[in-house]
Amino acid sequence: MPGPLSELSCLRAARTRRISSYDRTGGNADCITIAAGETVTIAEIDGTGVIRHIWCTVAHDDPLHRRHLILRMYWDGAKEPSVESPIGDFFGQGWGEEYNYAALPLCAAPSRGKALNCYFPMPFAAGARIEVWNDSDKACKAFYYYVDYEECANVDEHARFHACWRRTLHWPAASVENEWNALFADSARNLSDRWNHLIIDTRGRGHYVGINYYVDCPTPMWYGEGDDMWFVDGEKWPPSLHGTGTEDYFNSAWCPKEIYVHPYFGYARINEGQTGWLGRTHCYRFHIEDPICFERSLRGSIEVGHANCLTADIITVAYWYQLPCVSVPRVPDRRGRENMPTLSAVELHAWREAFRQLHGGKKVWGHEKLPSSVQRKLKARAQRKTRLATRAQRAATAARLAQEQMLRGQK
Repeated sequence: MPGPLSELSCLRAARTRRISSYDRTGGNADCITIAAGETVTIAEIDGTGVIRHIWCTVAHDDPLHRRHLILRMYWDGAKEPSVESPIGDFFGQGWGEEYNYAALPLCAAPSRGKALNCYFPMPFAAGARIEVWNDSDKACKAFYYYVDYEECANVDEHARFHACWRRTLHWPAASVENEWNALFADSARNLSDRWNHLIIDTRGRGHYVGINYYVDCPTPMWYGEGDDMWFVDGEKWPPSLHGTGTEDYFNSAWCPKEIYVHPYFGYARINEGQTGWLGRTHCYRFHIEDPICFERSLRGSIEVGHANCLTADIITVAYWYQLPCVSVPRVPDRRGRENMPTLSAVELHAWREAFRQLHGGKKVWGHEKLPSSVQRKLKARAQRKTRLATRAQRAATAARLAQEQMLRGQK
């Protein structure tokens, strides 16, 4: 298989072009401003071509401007965008924060304010348009950008680039947070993606190529026991691609908590200095060598903790190519994009006092189990919802397991 640089010496039948924010007067004011609430088109291209690179950097007085600046992309004269995401989340900067991020198709380079880069190729046959909406009460004082592209004869063999921002403020599907059997031995059994965080749900022919995954975990418990599930071309349960845990999908193992940077996967931000896995972590995974291909449709999702047992704030940006070009869900309003409050030692201390009061205000160190009366109540509640699937799904799973045991010569 040829390497990523093997075709670099081959001549291209294309003409290189650039649209940028350079000062048209010949001065050094090489940026545009974007008023509060204004939408600007930073690139409008006619004809056929491929966008090869996008770079931008921003000066904005709004501390959450990376969540309030909305990036949209349109292909082939479409009225609705095939890309819509807060600009920070798209380029790998979660929660409106700024930190270094290095992957093959996307990166945030060291600088004051970070320089954002995208190398996903973006083909178009009949024009392209990129716009930025400043959904903030403050003006964007400076928006610098390049859009580097090629004009070419045709892109007949190329699908269109898509990206979709989704958020789930997730609560335990079984009403009890019982991760790692922390409260009692019984745990839910999940035979459905009904309660999962949805990553992608699209119709057409194409291939999914990656994700930025941002989790804000309000508990020190490990957030990543959730399995990824991919339903290809309308298939029913079980999906043809079913994972074994969140960290496994992100190509790591055993509850990682350290910065790790690989061109295809890694952990760009971790909850450094916080107890357990409390707080914010950014994982990424790009299927450059192993895209998930589909002919008619793709639905991909991931559990939030085993069997969706945890509370967490999950935000993802999914990236894929497909034909025909489709519109993606619009991002929620500004309130729907706000960060959840940061939890600190004060909140953990309050949880401890609540635990002590459950023990009647007695002297407790913190290692004691919940009072038996509380455990019985929680267990009864959980047992009512331990099977998060329909009767038909459970029956189909039982039949499949019986068949597998028969094929293995088991009784």
